[in-house]
Amino acid sequence: MKIKTKLIISFCIIIFVPSILAIATISAYCNFQSHVIEQTYGIKNADAYSIINSVPLLNRYTALDFEKIKKTIKLSPSKMEDAFYLTEINEDLKQKYSYLVVRVGEKISFNGGSKNEKILSELPGYGENSSRQGVDKYIDRDDEILVKQVDFKLDSGEKCTAYIVTSFDATGQEIRQFIVWGIICVVIILLLTAIMMIVWIYRSMITPIQKLRVAAENIKEGNLDFALDTQGDDEIGELCTTFEQMRQRLKDNAEEKLSNEKENRALISNIAHDLKTPITAVKGYSEGIMDGVANTPEKLDKYIRTIYNKANEMDTLINELTLYSKIDTNRIPYDFAKLNVAAYFKDCVEEIGLDLEAKGIALSYFNYATPDTQIIADPEQLRRVINNIIGNSVKYMNKTEKFINIRIKDVGDFIQVEIEDDGRGIAQKDLPYIFDRFYRTDASRNSATGGSGIGLSIVKKIIEDHGGKIWATSKEDSGTTMYFVIRKYQEVTANEQNTDR
Repeated sequence: MKIKTKLIISFCIIIFVPSILAIATISAYCNFQSHVIEQTYGIKNADAYSIINSVPLLNRYTALDFEKIKKTIKLSPSKMEDAFYLTEINEDLKQKYSYLVVRVGEKISFNGGSKNEKILSELPGYGENSSRQGVDKYIDRDDEILVKQVDFKLDSGEKCTAYIVTSFDATGQEIRQFIVWGIICVVIILLLTAIMMIVWIYRSMITPIQKLRVAAENIKEGNLDFALDTQGDDEIGELCTTFEQMRQRLKDNAEEKLSNEKENRALISNIAHDLKTPITAVKGYSEGIMDGVANTPEKLDKYIRTIYNKANEMDTLINELTLYSKIDTNRIPYDFAKLNVAAYFKDCVEEIGLDLEAKGIALSYFNYATPDTQIIADPEQLRRVINNIIGNSVKYMNKTEKFINIRIKDVGDFIQVEIEDDGRGIAQKDLPYIFDRFYRTDASRNSATGGSGIGLSIVKKIIEDHGGKIWATSKEDSGTTMYFVIRKYQEVTANEQNTDR
């Protein structure tokens, strides 16, 4: 989930979740309060408005008592002079934050609880309440009361008034409790929403950032042997994925650097080992000449030819080292050109054949491609490939009758070259690694078959730079066959170009 989407969801949660929860909580609390009011005061169907608006609520608190007093007055007005009866009614009213006051003429005959003389003196007189239900509200600087008034006359004709007085201050506790609980509910809702948002944001954003920080610390300390969890499809998840790819790339580069350093040390060791034998021979034969050991023309000629051959071996090793350096830095010089397959390989075979003939090795050449087949290749580098492969074959020949077969085949868009020998072959365990740099099957580095161990790796690099592929098959004591393919040259006609477009 993208961060933009998360922000939109967060905004909706912040706006709607508290509102919905607040409405639900307040509604539940109002229902609970309504039930409490009904159980406590006998008021049925009390709604949220009546709970919040104190005047209707207070009016309904004493509605039954007020009706009882009116019924008593209607049936027996004189009973309103009975102190015992008035006290009984007043005790019921006290539970509802109210009290009873009775005025006979201009004199207060019963006071159920008021200590405020001003309220008593300013209660509405007989017939002064304009409300049909006898309900009025009186506001004083120190007190606020709701007055229910009923006027009546005694049997003697004297004017009397009964008052039910309800104090707002006393009932304010109910309202304050409602407001306090409402505030508590809203605060709890906001806290729950905030906690939910914090947990969500922490898990989706802060946790991955912490992982990135730990990963960065590891990389700073040089530790690349760990894996960064890249779960998540948002921008931070993408950042973690990129960071993990960077870590893997750094690790691969570090391992490659260590491998290159190891190979370089192996190269130096190999070259030093392979140079030591010819140098020793050159020194020995030179000393023989200087000491007069070569005291005949034939012996002198033999010593000089040996020195020359050993110098050529050293030159070959140095050239391979130079070429390896160019391979390692991708600076092999190529000069690609169109080559006729038949003509090019015929020249190569003639050149190689003379050398092989001198070594007693039979060479057979078979070209199965058409005479006009052409390839795109660097003639010098391709010749290096053939010479390296054949030189490698010659190096490991161990039969009395030795032969090398070269076959050229047309395989669709490619020309396939096969070079087969009857040498000692390659073990199956070694076959997958023969094109690796510095890999040699003869770990002892016998000087008779010595080499730098980079000849076939050079061959593989050149073939791959030509867009081709190289592989080998072999069987121990039966020989080895090297295969490589080079793409054919194909002219594109104007019609074909138009078709491609």
